[in-house]
Formats: sequence, C-alpha cells, structure tokens
Amino acid sequence: MKNVERVREALLGLPSADYFRQRAFAGWKPVAIVWERQIDASPDASTAGEQIPYGLEVGADCATLVENPAEKQVILQVIEGIVQDLRISQIAAALNQSGYRTRTGDPWTARDVFELLPRLIEVGPRVFPTTEWAERRRQLFNAI
Repeated sequence: MKNVERVREALLGLPSADYFRQRAFAGWKPVAIVWERQIDASPDASTAGEQIPYGLEVGADCATLVENPAEKQVILQVIEGIVQDLRISQIAAALNQSGYRTRTGDPWTARDVFELLPRLIEVGPRVFPTTEWAERRRQLFNAI
C-alpha cells in the first residue's frame, strides 16, 4: 500500500492555470477546495435560532431571562415523577392530565419529557434548595 502525502496551502490570491499545471506535473492532484468569504455579522448572529432554556422566558426588559411560572411547574412535576420512580411515559401522561402542554401547544409525549431531562440537570441545584420543593417533597413522602 502506498503512502499518501497531503499539503495544505494558504493562498494569497486566485491560483492561475499555470499553478495547477505545475502541481499536476509534480504528481499532485486536487482533492478538495475550500472557499471562504467575508460576510456582515449582525450583533445577534451568534445566537440566532438559539432556544430559550425551558423554564425561562424573555423578561420585560428584553435583555434578561426570567422564570416562566407554568414551565417551572412542569419541571417540578417531572422531578416529582422521577422521585416517584415513574416511567417517562407515565410522567408525560400525568402532565397531560394536569392540562400542561409543550411550548408548541402539543400534548406531552415520552420523547418530550426525555428531551427535558438535560434541562432538569441544569435547574436541579436551583430547585432543590427552595422551600416550594421542600414542601412538595414532604407531600410526596407523606403520600407514600
């Protein structure tokens, strides 16, 4: 098996046909061409299309994120379901029975709840120390 030698060249201008002929004569063949150009970047270009984390919404000042009370209740109910060792499909059914809907207005599915799990890991440290969670946890364990 033959070894392959690769060279990456930075170009300062457009290569001429003569340049390609010289490279081909030396045994080289082109395998890729990378093009780039300058574009105007808007200030929000880096965050365009980025979703707001579940449980938060844009604040009245349009510059900060604040808690979304309805979504916070969904997060707490999902955490309760996990603590009760419910299946994800059971948690989704409980959310639907409670009248909660996803951000798109659809009923909750097991997949929607599953996709929410990384967010629960993010917000967990802020939820667990609250008095609201302490009260809910007390009710959970009293019901068992």
